[in-house]
Amino acid sequence: MPIDRRKLLAAGAGGAVLLGTPGISFAASRPQLTHGVQSGDVTERGAVLWTRADRGSRMRVELATRPDFKHAREIKGPSLTSASDYTGKLRLSGLTPGKTYHYRVRAEGERRSEALEGSFTTAADECRDVVFQWSGDLAGQGWGINPEFGGYRIFQAMADAEPDFFLCSGDFVYADGPLVETVALPDGTTWRNTVVEEKAKVAETLAEYRGQFKYNLLDDNLRAYLARVPMVNQWDDHEVTNNWYPGEILDLPQYTEKDVDVLAARARQAFAEYTPGGFDAAGRIYRKVGYGPLLDLFVLDMRTYKSANPDADGATGQVLGAQQLAWLKRELRRSKATWKAIAADLPIGLLVGDGAGAWEGIAEGTGGAPMGRETEIADLLSYCKREEVRNMVWLTADVHYTAAHHYSPDRAVFQDFDPFWEFVSGPLNAGAFGPNQLDATFGPEAVFVEAPPAANTSPATGYQFFGEVRIDAETEVLTVALKDIDGEARFTQSVEPVA
Repeated sequence: MPIDRRKLLAAGAGGAVLLGTPGISFAASRPQLTHGVQSGDVTERGAVLWTRADRGSRMRVELATRPDFKHAREIKGPSLTSASDYTGKLRLSGLTPGKTYHYRVRAEGERRSEALEGSFTTAADECRDVVFQWSGDLAGQGWGINPEFGGYRIFQAMADAEPDFFLCSGDFVYADGPLVETVALPDGTTWRNTVVEEKAKVAETLAEYRGQFKYNLLDDNLRAYLARVPMVNQWDDHEVTNNWYPGEILDLPQYTEKDVDVLAARARQAFAEYTPGGFDAAGRIYRKVGYGPLLDLFVLDMRTYKSANPDADGATGQVLGAQQLAWLKRELRRSKATWKAIAADLPIGLLVGDGAGAWEGIAEGTGGAPMGRETEIADLLSYCKREEVRNMVWLTADVHYTAAHHYSPDRAVFQDFDPFWEFVSGPLNAGAFGPNQLDATFGPEAVFVEAPPAANTSPATGYQFFGEVRIDAETEVLTVALKDIDGEARFTQSVEPVA
C-alpha cells in the first residue's frame, strides 16, 4: 500500500522533503523551499529561475558572478501562492554572454527561508565549446526512486561532464504510472520504491498531476543536478497519459475522467508550474533556444497538434500542425548558427504501435511514399534541401533504448532531402524496451543500437542511457556520445559541418 504523505517525509538518502501540505499552517516557523531550485532556457542574455515554497510567500533571488556572492544583486521575484501550488519563476534578462552566474533563492514571508543555491552559464556570443545532454523517461513502468539503488543515480554520471544545459526530451514524469512499494526482480532480489499518495494511481486531477513532478524532485541526485545544470523542457505523452492525442476519449477502467483534452489541460498547467522553461513568451511549448553562434536548439511539440492515432495512416496527417511547421521552416531558414539541433519528442523512422492497426509515432509502417504524419516530415525535409538549410541533427528519446540512425535519400523511397543523423537515447529511470523496427520511407540505417534482452527490463540491469553533444569551437565538429548509466560511452559519432 502507498504511504500517506501526511505520515511520511519521503525522500532519498540524505534528507527528508515533504511532498506537499498546502492546507497546513506554519505561522510559527519560517517558510521552506521544498523541492530545490532550477534554471532553464538559458541563452546569451536570459535565463529563468524556479523554486517552490511550502506556503504563501515571495520569491527572493540574489544573483552574482562570484561564488562568494560578493557584490550580489538582490531581485524581488513573484509571489508564491496556492494558485500555482506555491511555485514561482523569475525571468532574468540583460545578462552578460559567456558568464557563469551564481544564485541564491529564498522564500520571504514574515521571515525568510534558508537559502538554496544554484548556478548557470549563459551562452557565449563568440565561438566557444558547447556541451549539452539529452534524454527522457523518468519513473516509468513502475520503476521509481529506489534509495537502495542510489535513487536516480544516472544524474550523478551526467553531472560529471559539467554540461552547459540538459534537454529533457519528454516524459519527465509518468502521470499514468502508479508505483507500488516493492517489485520482485527476475534474479530474486527486490526493487523498493519510495512511494507517496499521488503515485498510488493514474493522475487525473490538477493536484495529482502536480504530484508527479513533486515526486521526482524528491530525489537528491536530480535536485543537485538541476541546481547546477539548466534545463530545456518539452513534453511527450506520459506527462498526460500513454500515447495520447487531442480529442481522444479513453476506454480505460483506471480513469474516471475519460476526456483526454480535460486531462491534457490539467497536465499542461502542472508542466508549466513545475518546469523552469517549457514555454515561449506566447505560451507555446515549441520554441527556439539560441545558444550562441554554434547552436540553435529547436524544441518541438509533437503532442498538442497531433492527428488521431487510428487515422495516422491516411493520405495526410499531422504531428506538428500547420502553424508549428511554418514556424519551424521560417526559423530554420533564418538561423545563422552552425548547427541546428531538432529536439523531437518522437523519432522519425521507428515504428511505434498503439494497439491493433494504429500507429503512435511518425512512421506509418508501409515503407512506401510518405503518408499520414510522414507527409509533414517530408515537406519539412524537402523545404530544408531547397532552402539550403545545412547541419541539422535530430535528437529524441521516447522508445527506451539508445541508437544512432543515419537517414539518406540513397536508401529512401522519398528522396527529396539531404542526409542527416538522428540520435536516440533513454530512459533515465524507467523500463527499458526495444529495439523497434525501422520504416524505409526516409531511408534510415541503424548504425548503432543498444537495447535490453527483454521488455520492461528494470534500471537495476543497467539499460539506462543519456546522450551528450559536444561542439568544438575551433573545428565546429559536432560529436555525439551515447552513454550508459555510469557515464561510459557506448557509441560515439563525429559529424563535420557542411558549409
